[in-house]
Amino acid sequence: MPLPRTLARINRKISNPVLGVLARVAPFFGVVVHRGRKSGREYRSPVMVFARDGGYRIALTYGRDVDWLKNIRAAGTFQFETRGRTVTLTDPVIGHDASASWAPPLVRQVLVGLDAEDYVQARLVD
Repeated sequence: MPLPRTLARINRKISNPVLGVLARVAPFFGVVVHRGRKSGREYRSPVMVFARDGGYRIALTYGRDVDWLKNIRAAGTFQFETRGRTVTLTDPVIGHDASASWAPPLVRQVLVGLDAEDYVQARLVD
């Protein structure tokens, strides 16, 4: 089972603002910049990410039922900050891989331990 929703709510208020700063430059992390489907407000969500298949693959450590995922799927295109730069990504598609074989070995162990079997693949805008 992915991380509990209660932890997600706590992280949104407390640790995401701090992690967001580090996630923009740390390896294997990034920040999804998205707009609320209803509010239109801009949000920033730190995530685990990996360059893969001409785009980026984002680990769904809290599962598929997270607001940022609903927002980027509704919009179809979103901004992403990683390693000190901002890129535009499009066509977010959910995938499933129980072994997290697409992730580097040490990260793979963490993802499997969290039961984070799902990911989002999005491609760079040309």
